[in-house]
Amino acid sequence: MERLTIAIDGPAGAGKSTVARRVAQRLGYLYIDTGAMYRALTLAAQRRGVSPHDEDALAKLARALTIAFAPDGDGQRVLLNGEDVTDAIRTPAVTADVSYVARHPLVREAMVEKQRELAKNGGVVMDGRDIGTYVLPKADVKIYLTASIDERALRRQREMEARGYRVDLETVKEEIAKRDRLDSERAVAPLQKAEDARLLDTTGMTVDEVVEEILAACRTRGREGE
Repeated sequence: MERLTIAIDGPAGAGKSTVARRVAQRLGYLYIDTGAMYRALTLAAQRRGVSPHDEDALAKLARALTIAFAPDGDGQRVLLNGEDVTDAIRTPAVTADVSYVARHPLVREAMVEKQRELAKNGGVVMDGRDIGTYVLPKADVKIYLTASIDERALRRQREMEARGYRVDLETVKEEIAKRDRLDSERAVAPLQKAEDARLLDTTGMTVDEVVEEILAACRTRGREGE
């Protein structure tokens, strides 16, 4: 089977990263977490005192950074200029700013160049909010994951608590609703389902069930491409 390019999109808390990582593992593909890339940029900006609203400074910073991924057991580590920032990019402070950083057109232009370069040879699973519509519009397989906001908030709360942060469920729900609004209303490459993407509502589904659905879609596409 040819080495496919797989795009997985969806709103915050839909389970994109977990699912995409497992799909990549099953296929022996590279997993590219674009959300982590924007989080790494946000962390770098905070460390340098760059405002999340300063588009020019953020774009310049984005072009200067080296963001890479390294396998780590069942997961992967995120490297920012060689430093492991896997945990540092998941703090509430980074979460609060990342949508503002990611909505700038010049920032997205710089980051998309990096993402397309990583995916140019196929054999990748890339997740984000605009992969199938903007970053990789010719992806072989496109999936749009969603879930109820209640379930997405609960997933995010569990994720944060697993990292040692105590968060209120209603507060998380409000933050996700705000993130949805910011991502959907941004001027460049807003969050939306690609016309040719398969919609998959993961409410009530296990991670394994979602992974199997996506792998089935990949097998179908692989047979079509033979």
